[in-house]
Parts: sequence; C-alpha cells; structure tokens
Amino acid sequence: MSAPPLLRTLFQYHAWANDELLDRMASLDPVQHADARHAAIRVVNHAHVVNRIFAGHLTGTPHGFTDDNTPETPTLADLRAAVAGSARWYLAYLVTLSPALLAEPLPFVFTDGDKGRMTREEMLAHVVTHNGYHRGEAGRLLAQCAVRPPRDTLAVHLHRSEPARRERG
Repeated sequence: MSAPPLLRTLFQYHAWANDELLDRMASLDPVQHADARHAAIRVVNHAHVVNRIFAGHLTGTPHGFTDDNTPETPTLADLRAAVAGSARWYLAYLVTLSPALLAEPLPFVFTDGDKGRMTREEMLAHVVTHNGYHRGEAGRLLAQCAVRPPRDTLAVHLHRSEPARRERG
C-alpha cells in the first residue's frame, strides 16, 4: 500500500477511534468522576490543539495557538464537535496531496519558539501517532473509573468498518 491510501486509512481510523473514546468519556459521571473526566477532556483537547497546530503547519497558515492546549477546558460536546471537524478537515486535505507534496519538507515554529522541519507525510504520521498516545492516556483514566476503554486498534477498526475482511481471514 502506498502512502496516500495508507494515510487515508489511518485518518479514517483516527476519526473512528476519537469518536469511540469520546462516547466512552460521555459515560463518566460528571460528579462522581469529575477529576478524571476533566483530566480526560484536557488530554483529548491537547491532542486536538496539536492537530490544529499541525494543520496550520501543513497549509502554511497561522494556527493562532501559543501553547499546546487551551487555557479553558471545553465542554465535552464542544470538544466532540471540534475533534470531528478536525478529522473531516484532515480527510479532505489528504485528497489534495500528491506523492511529491507528501515528500516536501516544510519549516515551521513550535509553540515554544523552537524551529522545526518535517515533510507533510511526517507531520501527518505525527498527528495520527500523537493522538493514539493520548487516547491511550485518556483510556487509562476511564479504566481507573471502571469504564471500559474502547478497543482502539487499527485491526479492530478495519474489521468493524469492513466486516468482509473476517470472511477472507
């Protein structure tokens, strides 16, 4: 599989996995598990902010963030809408990329002022892997509250989204 189809698959998985996690986070009691719920929202919000920062780097447009999280904590509903919108943006953006554009290195500045340079393909891989790391962190918070975290793996996503894969196994 070449990079563009693989990236599409990874970002479809990314959107699905974030949605599954946010569904589980909604089941956390806002009173009984207030601290864990808040921490999970902050973790997912951080991942979302980084997604938006890298969207800016990818397009060469200002992202407007001065840190890798927002000072205020969004509501779960607002976070869900923002995360879903970002996932749609990445899936639409992928359609615009040729192999040459994917391989193009782009300079950028991190929110702490350090300079960076990555190819578009590396930035996209960073977004997917960075989010996976933080979904695991939020999943651990769920587990500590006796809420079973989602089965967040690419294999699960592929087999749920394409059930015929099981028949060909």
